[in-house]
Amino acid sequence: MISLAGRDILHGWGKYVFTGMGLGLLIGVTLSMAGIYRGMVDDAAVLLDNSGADLWVVQQDTLGPYAEPSSLYDDLYRGILTLPGVAQAANVTYLTMQVRPAGDAARERRAMVVGVVPGGFGEPGQPRFLVAGRRLTRGHYEAVADLSTGFRLGEQVRIRRHLYRVVGLTRRNVSSGGDPMVFIPLKDAQEAQFLKDNDAIIQQRHRTAVNPLFNRPGQPEVLEAVLAAQTQSTSVNAVLVRLDAGADPDRVAADIRRWKRLGVYTRAEMNEILQAKLIATSARQIFMFLVILSLVSAAIVAFIIYTLTLGKIREIAILKLIGTRNRTIAAMILQQAIGLGLIGFVVGKTAATFWAPVFPKYVLLLPSDAARGLLVVVLICALASLFAIRTALRVDPAEAIGG
Repeated sequence: MISLAGRDILHGWGKYVFTGMGLGLLIGVTLSMAGIYRGMVDDAAVLLDNSGADLWVVQQDTLGPYAEPSSLYDDLYRGILTLPGVAQAANVTYLTMQVRPAGDAARERRAMVVGVVPGGFGEPGQPRFLVAGRRLTRGHYEAVADLSTGFRLGEQVRIRRHLYRVVGLTRRNVSSGGDPMVFIPLKDAQEAQFLKDNDAIIQQRHRTAVNPLFNRPGQPEVLEAVLAAQTQSTSVNAVLVRLDAGADPDRVAADIRRWKRLGVYTRAEMNEILQAKLIATSARQIFMFLVILSLVSAAIVAFIIYTLTLGKIREIAILKLIGTRNRTIAAMILQQAIGLGLIGFVVGKTAATFWAPVFPKYVLLLPSDAARGLLVVVLICALASLFAIRTALRVDPAEAIGG
């Protein structure tokens, strides 16, 4: 019977193989969808790793700085440094925007611009995985960009009103959404994010000047103070905190909440925010696609196997006439279905491996997912063959004589 199944496949090998290849492309898309989800989870983990922080101090009652906006005074880090268990604390800003090389709008790229205090390796917020160039050492107009931006070492990029020279390149420094990061000095980032443009400043000064509260005698010094405050950038999105060895993150976080009246998240809490708030909806959508693709794959296998079974009704009737058992006939059809699935899986896994690097978002193909995918493919093929098996077992042996 195994020989009959093999002969049947060889007799129509072209149709069988090309069907398996078509099914393989569908399986490849399914594996890629799973890889996209894994890539999103990995991007979130990489974001937290790259920050180099044990605690994230943000505006109270917000899920900042990644899931919600957060704004803090930039001098709060000094008070945090005095708390027991705190080894380092550094301000940071995050701003997602379009960045492009100077004079080359065609290479514009959406990126997360990160403002950090210039310093050495290991300080909270500093770019990691440097593959070329150096780190930020000056207070203005330098940038370190991720390789995925396409920016080159020594190239100038425009961020808001200023040009920044790329002095370093990193690898896998991305946001939770997969956008590459561009690191610039904190003061420049504060200006880019919080400072108003010239026209807005002039209009605000005019609005303040005509305010009756500032038109009374003896109020010019108040007006000057207000105008000075309007033109200063004193906000950051978060304070990244690194703890002493052996310090309890939960205890230090509780102290900051109690004494500084700020929001604080540990690594586990921040990971939960990224997973539950930023990735959850996309994960559900990807899961729905996986379910739909699995159903389509099952339908394709069922149709092909059923068609192949109908094509050899007379042969099955002859086998029944000579006393072949039903389970042997069922095994033949099951073998063809699983063979089709195995061809499809090999083609799909190969295709997914080759086209994964071309995707704009990171696609992470795990061996464990491939193993689970193989089991699912075999199960789907087995279930899809049941209808064809049922049809074969209902064949009347008399059809062999009448045919």
